[in-house]
Amino acid sequence: MKKYKMVSWNVNGIRAIAKKGFHEWLKSENPDILCIQETKAWAEQLDDSLLNIGDYNSYFAQGIKKGYSGVAVYSKEKPINVTVGLGIEKFDNEGRTLISEFPNFVLYNIYYPNGKRDDERLQYKMDYYEAFQKHALNYKENGKNVIVCGDVNTAHKEIDLARPKANEKISGFLPIERAWIDRFLADGFIDTLRIFNDQPEIYTWWDMVSRARERNVGWRIDYFFISESLKSNIKNAFTLPEVMGSDHCPVGIEVEF
Repeated sequence: MKKYKMVSWNVNGIRAIAKKGFHEWLKSENPDILCIQETKAWAEQLDDSLLNIGDYNSYFAQGIKKGYSGVAVYSKEKPINVTVGLGIEKFDNEGRTLISEFPNFVLYNIYYPNGKRDDERLQYKMDYYEAFQKHALNYKENGKNVIVCGDVNTAHKEIDLARPKANEKISGFLPIERAWIDRFLADGFIDTLRIFNDQPEIYTWWDMVSRARERNVGWRIDYFFISESLKSNIKNAFTLPEVMGSDHCPVGIEVEF
């Protein structure tokens, strides 16, 4: 049997987090695979200390716009194949998607769009959701085990944010966004954290301006989803709220094959 410890973290800038103890944390946490969102950097802007970390293989997706979006994967095991993007230009231009294929599973690392700016941006977010779901289902229907992680930018249920009533008309907790998660799960995917923990007040993002983290007034918008085929393989799912340096905290799973 082989066990993988996977961690996902929206770092709100990979160069910024590197100055806040990132390397020390990574060495201590020691995941087999680390997925990062919102790198806010092109690979060529990074020095060797971020491109080549220990025994990790590193992969990056970046958008056209510098200092915006971006995702990265650090994996001790070299993937069979890594695909950048969904193959749809309007989404791939923002560097939101890395798909890594391993012998036993396909791993999506995604920084999903934020829909708060305006209606056009909300539609872009919903379009991305649908395109991603279709892409993931293709792997699933072809017999692949699928793991999805990242900043989904939506809290699924009232239990997943501190103030649901105050935010029900705000992007990130709109009925249409929450309904998409319902549809995604209905298509044969599982929210891993809720296998192990059904308690409230588990959040992964806190507003920095209002110092909401000190009061734990947060949102759970970072997830690991798995295809139902992996339900017996999943051994743990967790959040790491004590890890500082970003407005998000890391989330993780342990899965065994």
